[in-house]
Amino acid sequence: MDNTGNKRRRVLLISFPAQGHINPSLQFAKRLTRHHVHVTFVTSLSVYRRMPPIPTLPHVSFASYSDGYDDGFKPGDDDPNRSHSEMERLGSEAVKDMITTNAEEGQPFTCVVYSILFPWVAVVARSLHLPSILLWIEPATVFTLYYHYFNGYKDTITQSILDNPSRTIQLPGLPLVTGHDVPSFLLPSNVYDFGFSVFRRLFELLAQQTNPKVLVNTFEALEQDVVRGMDKLHLVPIGPLVPSAFLDCEDPSDASFGGDMFPCSRNNDDYISWLNSNPKAAVVYVSFGSISRLSKEQNEEIASGLLSFGQPFLWVIREEDMGDDTLSRREELEAVGKIVPWCSQLEVLSSPATGCFVTHCGWNSTLESLVCGVPMVGFPQWADQGTNAKIIQDMAETGVRVEVGMDGMVKREEIKRCLEVVMGDSNKGEEIRKKALKWKELAKEAARDGGSSDANFKAFVDQLCS
Repeated sequence: MDNTGNKRRRVLLISFPAQGHINPSLQFAKRLTRHHVHVTFVTSLSVYRRMPPIPTLPHVSFASYSDGYDDGFKPGDDDPNRSHSEMERLGSEAVKDMITTNAEEGQPFTCVVYSILFPWVAVVARSLHLPSILLWIEPATVFTLYYHYFNGYKDTITQSILDNPSRTIQLPGLPLVTGHDVPSFLLPSNVYDFGFSVFRRLFELLAQQTNPKVLVNTFEALEQDVVRGMDKLHLVPIGPLVPSAFLDCEDPSDASFGGDMFPCSRNNDDYISWLNSNPKAAVVYVSFGSISRLSKEQNEEIASGLLSFGQPFLWVIREEDMGDDTLSRREELEAVGKIVPWCSQLEVLSSPATGCFVTHCGWNSTLESLVCGVPMVGFPQWADQGTNAKIIQDMAETGVRVEVGMDGMVKREEIKRCLEVVMGDSNKGEEIRKKALKWKELAKEAARDGGSSDANFKAFVDQLCS
């Protein structure tokens, strides 16, 4: 019992060990604590060690488990099927022990919330008769594509892609999509067997539940038709899962996710000071996230495209991606813009000087850009990113998507063309920028007290005790 005499609500939150999962999961935990829910946040030991010291959060405790790679991945450890198998085997034992130990100590968990690549968590929870719920950190459109693939439309999707990837596919509750919009794990060219298997298992488990609910990191206005069109499962939009200072401002001190595993660049020429010294909406921000890796040839094309466009830019290139290579026009680039190994993305996107985001279309980056009202050039790489680029260009209409050449490269001319569309004086550019500001307000409206996402979140919390 808490000091009001109510039953104490305790959530065990299991996050997949990658920054793109850790950040929204941490934000979800913070929101739970506003409603006096205690959260035990769990991830792998290797990731926990890399996370920066997180300020003490009321009602949040952290736990970790060994997934067999406590010191991170080393050369020769690049078999994703084996690593996921080990993660499931060791993680299942650890989570089962956490649940039983807490129950024996008189502090039982009310519910388990698990990440999208962890269907085994639901199996463990069910074996211990504990409710579990999926936190889907990608858009509802991606969820629905997976659902239809595993529920009667596999041949339709696969055959359309094989015949002509540009041909449109009609699926229930979705806008028309093409093979370019389908998550890469479902493509015939997919080489990550583990990803396909994990999602297939996840949807099999959901099918075994009676009227399952799925918490989705989106907001109703953005994917209203998709959410309402999913009649077999109850999709509950609770996003955007973005720090409060940039969204609803209920907690101005909540100005970062807290799970950033890469050190930011704060060298002699502070990049934020440099950024803010530029005119309004003048700077192109370029970042491909924490996982995607571009070839040297592709980086050279981006460099030439930026130089040809001629506007100042802030470009994130991780040190491990650069290696021993260097950009052939590095001096020219540094005379126009700034290259950093990492940065505080929300600080950059919220700067008045940022006029465009060239992005890999990770869903976190996409939502952060929407919340900050920044137009995008979509440059998707894999996983859900092609679908997210579809949302950016065709559903939200806050940007454009690059066209990939026959050789798999995005050429400098194409990069320049997209930047000119998004930041130029054309009617299309003006409309994109207006739409970006519109979605900024709609995202904040959903998160504010009484907004659609806020109401959905409160309803979830209320059900924890029902």
